[in-house]
Amino acid sequence: MECTAYLDEYEKLVFRMNTPRVVIDNAVCSTATLVKVDSARRHGILLEAVQVLTDLNLSIKKAYISSDGRWFMDVFHVTDQNGNKLTDESVINYIEQSLGTIHFGSSNCIKGLTALELTGTDRVGLLSEVFAVLADLQCNVVESKVWTHNGRIASLIYVKDCDSGCPIEDSQKIDRIEARLRNVLKGDNDIRSAKTSVSMAVTHTERRLHQMMFADRDYDRKPVLQLGTDFPVITVQNWAERGYSIVNIQCKDRAKLLFDVVCTLTDMDYVVFHATIKTSGDRGYMEFYIRHTDGTPISSEPERQRVIQCLQAAVQRRASEGVRLELCTEDRQGLLAYVTRTFRENGLNVTRAEISTTMDKALNVFYVTDAVGNPADPKTIESVRQKIGLSNLKVKELPLIYHPKEEREEQQGVGGVGGVGGAVLFSLGSLVRRNLYNLGLIRSHS
Repeated sequence: MECTAYLDEYEKLVFRMNTPRVVIDNAVCSTATLVKVDSARRHGILLEAVQVLTDLNLSIKKAYISSDGRWFMDVFHVTDQNGNKLTDESVINYIEQSLGTIHFGSSNCIKGLTALELTGTDRVGLLSEVFAVLADLQCNVVESKVWTHNGRIASLIYVKDCDSGCPIEDSQKIDRIEARLRNVLKGDNDIRSAKTSVSMAVTHTERRLHQMMFADRDYDRKPVLQLGTDFPVITVQNWAERGYSIVNIQCKDRAKLLFDVVCTLTDMDYVVFHATIKTSGDRGYMEFYIRHTDGTPISSEPERQRVIQCLQAAVQRRASEGVRLELCTEDRQGLLAYVTRTFRENGLNVTRAEISTTMDKALNVFYVTDAVGNPADPKTIESVRQKIGLSNLKVKELPLIYHPKEEREEQQGVGGVGGVGGAVLFSLGSLVRRNLYNLGLIRSHS
């Protein structure tokens, strides 16, 4: 009996140690809501915390991450998409509950659907061929996300059987789906690298897309066209005294930027021990102090270059290229095949897509360019809208990242990107070192 009591107390202690403490504070900062998370440190917990916030489409304006031994402390400054502090109690409660259970493996698996994973060489009209095959095989596309980067495509497509409305479990039908999609992906020149697979669940769609493109080595391929000039600036150097590798990133700010970077570092088996994240105007500045999971820093020049390449790819994969088109209409069999075929017939290429259905309503977003990656002709866009339906397909401006007045004023009077980046990164590095000093991990040199 006494032994059982000891065990009960031990289980309570373990539960308390492994349950993150979450505090959401609207009083400290005038422009953002502070989300504070303290928990026992383990590999991947930072990614899970960031994932909770970004899945709610919240903007992370600043963040401070620090580890003290086996303990992990995060502070996030977040707003909604309009730049407002969080006031909805249901959202606040959801954040508290979700962050409070991240140690117990919660995920956003899409249940009751069959997941199709596709990777291969991108080309104009590829999506229309994929969706035409699925329509022909009586597969109803419920959700999908499509990314393209450096001439490669990765897509996760969630389907169910058109007749039964159930997941597709017939092994012969699955084999037919895989075979036909593989033939579409191969085309005339992608016999080796085209890949298809079928599963019944995927833990997190966007993390899986990063993993698929990483496995496809998109980071190691040359872009088909160099249209933009706003490339991420990434440096990696070692701090030998403390055994850290320091990663600095300067790039254009956008939604889910922090998630994409942390996701890539985590899946490359690096652990973030300390980090500072800041946005200023439309720029994002990030500094990470990392080690391998075995506690060692980056050890060679090829590895350093590979980290830079992979992080550049992580930043660029979700970068929105092209005109944003939103389709909202009654869902029906073959809708996606028809819409994407219309794009192809008018010389439009889909660079990114998000497909969803809600209560028999199709809510789809497409980013399109012309056939060679240049901005699409407005006349072509209008012609496509006429064919699909002016009230169904609408041109939308790219969503802007909202920055409070204080941030905009802060950036005025400062020189070019290099000057801003240098000043901000210097202050971020100083802040991290001060955090390390406060934690007793380094000695003051003053």
